[in-house]
Amino acid sequence: MNVSVIIPVYNEVDTVMTVLERVQAAQIPLKEIILVDDCSQDGTPDILKKLDSPLIKVFYHEVNQGKGAALRTGFAQATGDIVAIQDADLEYNPAELPKLIQPILEGHADVVFGSRFIGSELHRVVYYWHMLGNQFLTMLSNMLTNLNLTDMECCYKIFKKEILDKIQLEENRFGIEPELTAKVARLNCCIFEGSVSYYGRTYAEGKKITWKDGVRAIYAILKYNLFRR
Repeated sequence: MNVSVIIPVYNEVDTVMTVLERVQAAQIPLKEIILVDDCSQDGTPDILKKLDSPLIKVFYHEVNQGKGAALRTGFAQATGDIVAIQDADLEYNPAELPKLIQPILEGHADVVFGSRFIGSELHRVVYYWHMLGNQFLTMLSNMLTNLNLTDMECCYKIFKKEILDKIQLEENRFGIEPELTAKVARLNCCIFEGSVSYYGRTYAEGKKITWKDGVRAIYAILKYNLFRR
């Protein structure tokens, strides 16, 4: 089995090349890296246009649409047996992809979620209210999916391609996380969860998620669990 890594990118001129190098260095059976630039305005597209590797595919949105839209573009282009999501901002360490992918390679799992709230991995100490918000959203999602995840909002989500092919996604922004969770839960597939480290950014360093995304996440949890069955 081989792996497609999808990297949504928006205004990550300072980090995207480091992330790309670390994904390439990760000990995984890599088939392709798919970067989707969501109309960056900081010079990121100029960097991406210089990439020249048969492993790397780059797609561009002419209008900023959000992480969910970028993931949909990437998922549609993925050809690997396994599809992994990787953020472009260095909050998550690509060196941890092998342990998350392993349960799928061994035939134990169909989907693997990362979690910042279990295990002994190191975490940068940042925003208390963000943590509380994440835990509330995970609890609400779990109540409706009947899963026992600890970090529904974690970037790291790994799928067998055949699982993704059964899902039609709609959310454009960060509502993609609860939407993916709700739709995977309805497939009754085997889901694993693994601990990951986390180097959270501050807003001064470029963090993009806001309270409005939290409100949209609540809406998405209710929409895709209660009204889209």
